[in-house]
Amino acid sequence: MDAVQKVGNGHPGTAMSLAPAAYLLYQRFLRHDPADPSWIGRDRFVLSNGHTSLTQYIQLFFSGYGLELSDLEAFRTWGSKTPGHPEYGHTVGIETTTGPLGQGYATAVGMAMDTRYVRGLFDPVAEVGRSPFDHHVWVFAGDGCVQEGITGEAASLAGHQKLGNLIVIYDDNHISIEGNTEVSFSEDVLARHAAYGWHTQHVDLGVDGDVDVQGLARAMRNAMDETGRPSIISLRTIIAWPAPDAQNTGKSHGSALGAEEIAKTKSLMGMDPDVDFAVDPDVLAHVREVTQRGAQTHAQWNELFEVWKAAHPDKVALLDRLLAKELPDGLEQAMPVFDPAKAMATRKASGEVINAIAEVMPEFWGGSADLAESNLTTIEGGGSFLPADSRAPAATPYGRILHFGIREHAMGAILNGIAVGGLTRPFGGTFLVFSDYMRGAVRIAALMQAPVTYVWTHDSIGLGEDGPTHQPVEHLTALRAIPGLDVVRPADPNETSVCWLKVLRDRRPAALALTRQNVPTLPAGQVAGAIKGGYVLAEADGELQVILIATGSEVQLALSARDTLQEQGVGTRVVSMPCTEWFDEQPVAYRDEVLPPAVTARVSVEAGRAMPWYKYVGTAGRCVSLEHFGASAAYETLFEEFGITAEAVVDAAKQCLS
Repeated sequence: MDAVQKVGNGHPGTAMSLAPAAYLLYQRFLRHDPADPSWIGRDRFVLSNGHTSLTQYIQLFFSGYGLELSDLEAFRTWGSKTPGHPEYGHTVGIETTTGPLGQGYATAVGMAMDTRYVRGLFDPVAEVGRSPFDHHVWVFAGDGCVQEGITGEAASLAGHQKLGNLIVIYDDNHISIEGNTEVSFSEDVLARHAAYGWHTQHVDLGVDGDVDVQGLARAMRNAMDETGRPSIISLRTIIAWPAPDAQNTGKSHGSALGAEEIAKTKSLMGMDPDVDFAVDPDVLAHVREVTQRGAQTHAQWNELFEVWKAAHPDKVALLDRLLAKELPDGLEQAMPVFDPAKAMATRKASGEVINAIAEVMPEFWGGSADLAESNLTTIEGGGSFLPADSRAPAATPYGRILHFGIREHAMGAILNGIAVGGLTRPFGGTFLVFSDYMRGAVRIAALMQAPVTYVWTHDSIGLGEDGPTHQPVEHLTALRAIPGLDVVRPADPNETSVCWLKVLRDRRPAALALTRQNVPTLPAGQVAGAIKGGYVLAEADGELQVILIATGSEVQLALSARDTLQEQGVGTRVVSMPCTEWFDEQPVAYRDEVLPPAVTARVSVEAGRAMPWYKYVGTAGRCVSLEHFGASAAYETLFEEFGITAEAVVDAAKQCLS
């Protein structure tokens, strides 16, 4: 109450009503060691309803994670460790960024899947609960989370995967910003989860002051004992309890309670209404005892870990490499080199690169949202990541092939959960046009700088006959607008190989936009500069007069246009720019070398919106682009009809020169 009142904004109500559950979790059920927040044996906790960030911040303060009372007093202010919503990498003890409702829930599903895969890497035959790589993923979620469609996608997949280490506590307080949820929400959440294959329980945390902490503790223990299914506990709470007038109101969800209401509440609780941020030293000493329990638990785990190390010396080196976030020796040598005599779609080249990477990186795994045969994301012989009792072909609980089903948004968040696990490198595929369905999760990945790789194929009107519903036009522009996301559109198979290697080295979110149609293959030695995002692919013969900047399948058009212009005596350079983000990171001297400021005659060539290219072509340049939706026809016809041709590039260059 005091923290929200001081800053004048925030969400006090849920933090008040969930305080008993949060206290119980951190003090008695969550396996954690505040002295070692990155301990690999810890449980994970995800606050999906991230607006109630104080729920977690207060427990981090109580548990000795480094937050002090002054940090709670600085809640939601500049430079504080306690921002409005939990932020990964900003506050010690936060496992993932949350706030957009449902993202945390779906991310936790990824964490649970990652736990199973990591166990398969290091300790596949141990009994359940007897491996140092076993842990639980705990989630708090609210009414808003379970209303979001992403949780339906994620819960369905979690039930199908039988993730017995995933436990969700659903805060069923019947209140959202618009008041009682009866205005929009009346489903039986537990029945829905039961239909998904979850273990379900209901606990009434208590009204009228009778808080049933013991009942919640029994339910949490039951959930931990259920190892064959994910578990959800519906926890009936009263928002803002025990505030006498604010409890059970929509206002208490997202507004300060006011000095008068806070004073009344403190009086009811036997506290001094005139003292703010009061924490009795005896209380703090009591809650900090969790550090001793955490140290004891960690010590017990270390004994188990040492036994594992002695039994698996061959796997210790792999674990050490993954903890150090190092790539394996021989990775660069393993990357494919493609024959210039053979044209190939960049999606097919990517598929071959994926399998080459998988040969040397056991931590590399992924799949597709039911489009593997089109995205070419299958690790051959990798086995399908499915429960042990699955009847699906090639099913194995520790498989490397992820089948997300037609659940793009959940796939994005699940990939985030895997990536922040820290040990493995996930990828996920769909058509580029459906990146829209994933955008919320992609944005969170960019915020966290989580090393997720998106394999987005069918990258333009080049996909042809499926027509405008499936042909991305604005997507490259929209994705490039996300800070911290590398959008990579390689020109040919060998650029694809170079770009994949850089993505793995950089360890940050990256999107590969890949062609359906075949493109000419360039000599490998000619495309090495792709690692810098933009480079001179073909130099001008004679004085440099015009620069053609292209990406993806349109690089071949730029090369063809250069031939024509050179025949006409126009010195023409072709710059392949697979990734503007990488290029913009290069020193100014390098960028000026590739795009000399004195040469203002410039043409960009990309089968999408021109918006991102004006910063490179300037006011004297031209853009050969697509400023409208596509159509259903053969791709050759579409490029011709829409004016994305070598002839159009030549005309644009001449306009610049004139």
